[in-house]
Amino acid sequence: MDKILQDVVRFLFDFVLFYPCIMSPIWVLGAIYYYFHWEKKEDLDHTRTPELTEYPFVSIIVPCYNEGKHIVETTGFLTKLNYPSYEIILVDDGSTDNTAEQIKHLVNTYPQVRAIYLKENQGKATAMRWGSLAASAEFLVCIDGDAVLDPNCLHWLIKQFLENPRVGAVTGNPRVRNRTTLIGKIQIGEFSSIIGVIKRAQRIYGKIFTVSGVVAAFRKAALHDVGYWNTDMATEDVDISWKLQLRFWNIHFEPNALCWVLMPETLAGLYKQRLRWAQGGAEVFLRYLGKMLRDIRYIRMVPIAIEYMAGAIWAYCVWTITILFILGQIVDLPNYLQIKSIVPTWTGALIALICLIQFLAGFLIDRRFEKDVFHYYFWIIWYPAIYWLINAVTIVVALPKAIIRKKGKLAVWDSPDRGEHNE
Repeated sequence: MDKILQDVVRFLFDFVLFYPCIMSPIWVLGAIYYYFHWEKKEDLDHTRTPELTEYPFVSIIVPCYNEGKHIVETTGFLTKLNYPSYEIILVDDGSTDNTAEQIKHLVNTYPQVRAIYLKENQGKATAMRWGSLAASAEFLVCIDGDAVLDPNCLHWLIKQFLENPRVGAVTGNPRVRNRTTLIGKIQIGEFSSIIGVIKRAQRIYGKIFTVSGVVAAFRKAALHDVGYWNTDMATEDVDISWKLQLRFWNIHFEPNALCWVLMPETLAGLYKQRLRWAQGGAEVFLRYLGKMLRDIRYIRMVPIAIEYMAGAIWAYCVWTITILFILGQIVDLPNYLQIKSIVPTWTGALIALICLIQFLAGFLIDRRFEKDVFHYYFWIIWYPAIYWLINAVTIVVALPKAIIRKKGKLAVWDSPDRGEHNE
């Protein structure tokens, strides 16, 4: 028994160290293939306006909760998009600040702006449901109340729908606007070398885990087919992504559809955001895993399910090893339970090298979107120290929350930390 326990502890320790070394090359190779197969092959330039075979009417839905500081700026940029035919639907979900007053002013200022006012905070999914039902268009673009779309964003999103009738959703490419703190600078690298790389790789290997909640486009027929967004999930974007793909709608990633967003710049705000993301992922995984396993037709969903499970196991392994190490400093543990050190030696150098290679690959692919992206290469080396620790905590905390959360309970808004907006 002692030998078995010793082997288990050794496996946990090795898994913590080598999981990043295995996943990173998989993501990088997938992203590189995606780049040369689609991006480089078509020699796309996001600054130009692509010509489409047709220009269908588009409804832009902006769900708002306490967005008084940002909604005027967001709407102002929306009115200047290059796309020829679209409407803007602002949905105030019972805000407690001056959002409703700002929206009324915007409706009176811009003829293409419409508004929906909900009396109570019912959550982002509910707000988008109402916006979708009121929309006049077959194609819907949903963005957050603090987002700023690139002038050509709609062209790139709609291009994907026109080229493939089975595309149910297209996720855009969010970029970080606020860069005043260490956390803000690190997130610039994260969105390029982590999120962007992973979305490209997932598109190659199987299905995409989630559309971007801050900028995503949907075919209304696809939304109607799956019953729109569930209102009881912590992250409506992950939920709708799985619902669509489990009904055999495709989700595409469009890197040229740029959207500039505000992100948390404090540890407390970052933790709160990542905890919600982790809980939402766990809720979706638990709700749809059984359905996915019962039907061989969902085989292409398996890679993202395995990827999620591996990440969750890694987080629990991290904390198991950490707890054993701390206990070993306090009490005498049997030899097979003793962790001499949690500071990696040569494996640490290997992990650091692999991380830097992934960051470099992401920056090289994304350099056409941000000319100065390499200025943040130094800051991204702090990513593992800060973000891996936060992710390990949030996954461990989120899984029990997802398990005990009552199905059908409305997921309401909670005002996020948007950091400091300094350009």
